[in-house]
Amino acid sequence: MRLDKYLKVSRILKRRTISKELAANERVIVNGKAAKPSYEVKLNDEIEVIFGRRHLKVKVLAIKEVVRKNDADILYEVIDEWMDEE
Repeated sequence: MRLDKYLKVSRILKRRTISKELAANERVIVNGKAAKPSYEVKLNDEIEVIFGRRHLKVKVLAIKEVVRKNDADILYEVIDEWMDEE
């Protein structure tokens, strides 16, 4: 599954267009490298999303095309979450 779609389906980001924009601006890191929206997500990938000063790092546990909102968090495990210092 494409990175931009995975971020949307897992509810890490609300819209796929935002996923594409963040990835295009190198604010989505997969396994330590900036990733394009078309990157094919694999099990156990580590994805870091940079929302301004906030960072979220997750590990991919499952890949599903469709998932209910309440079950979206089974697709990933939060590894770390932090805010940059001002």
